[in-house]
Amino acid sequence: MIQDSPAVLRLITRLNVGGPGIQALTLTRELTSWPTVLAAGWCEESERELDFSSNEVLRVPLARSVRPIADVRAIHVVTGLVRHLQPEIIHTHTAKAGVVGRIAGIRTRPRPLLVHTFHGHSLDGYFGRTASWFFERVERGLATKTDILIVVSPEIRDFLLSREIGRPDQYRVLPLGVDLDKFGGHSFANLRGDLGIPWECHLVGIIGRLTRIKDHATSLAALTLIPNAHIVVVGDGELRKSLEQLASNLGIGERAHFLGWRGDIPEILSALDLVISTSRNEGTPRALIEAHASGRPAVATQVGGVPSVVLDGRTGFLVPPGDPSALASKVTTLLEDDNLRMKMGNAARKHVEAHFGISQLKSNHSLLYANLVASRGQAR
Repeated sequence: MIQDSPAVLRLITRLNVGGPGIQALTLTRELTSWPTVLAAGWCEESERELDFSSNEVLRVPLARSVRPIADVRAIHVVTGLVRHLQPEIIHTHTAKAGVVGRIAGIRTRPRPLLVHTFHGHSLDGYFGRTASWFFERVERGLATKTDILIVVSPEIRDFLLSREIGRPDQYRVLPLGVDLDKFGGHSFANLRGDLGIPWECHLVGIIGRLTRIKDHATSLAALTLIPNAHIVVVGDGELRKSLEQLASNLGIGERAHFLGWRGDIPEILSALDLVISTSRNEGTPRALIEAHASGRPAVATQVGGVPSVVLDGRTGFLVPPGDPSALASKVTTLLEDDNLRMKMGNAARKHVEAHFGISQLKSNHSLLYANLVASRGQAR
């Protein structure tokens, strides 16, 4: 049953498979000292929704795409929810929820404390120039009314500050938290056997939504330069059919395996030699944290918060976006050197254990909330 007068109203656009949704569910479940109501919209048809059976979720009319009439209605509904619940804090995740939730908070008296998490940003690579210009100015305006701006990596903070969004003193860098105990030590025989991949072939993987910003085309082009390797593409989205056709056109259809969304990611990661990421824009990619937790090195594009996860030359390699040759070269370096791959995999596991555990996520947010409420003279 949704409780009245929670400490926190947590609002997210949708609970699709991915880092923001998992973090919103995790914080709602783990921060027991801060009673929370979690509200979310619906996923689009091409997306897979997370299993949130262990969390009670209040549905609100939020949609990822820009829909002016529907968005005005969402602001009205969420404003009514805020006035009814009267939370101490509104904590928003993802862009649309950040706009709607903060406007609702600003319209409410007494005004709740406003916290927004940038898990990444949509100001580069998602929209055309005019739309990006508009959304940038919206974020600038909302930042002036927001008490705390959370980012998942220093790189995201620096980018947003370069766009004059918020002040340096408003930002807190709080990394993602992952249940690391789920990863590592799994059997890897089943996946190779199911897909008919010869044992002498290497196996790499890429995990994420099949959308333009993830640039899976670069990973497929790189595979043409790595003849003794197969790739598993885990995830789904509007580009699946076109990517499958591209793999066929490139002559690698038999070596590119599209698995869709899977519930056995830890087992899949254990079957891989390494993981790649070819995104053109990222926050902190959860898939790479999970790969490192499985003791797998990564080759990834040097964008957004990726360098906070993949330490270049230590836990994997970073390459420029949109460069199949550079990607193939670094992947080949790792595939041809078992000792280097093992050394980087071990370093990767230690790195994520030190920085991306759930205990750190929980303590970071609990302390932030306490300090924020105390600064208003409402210490709990």
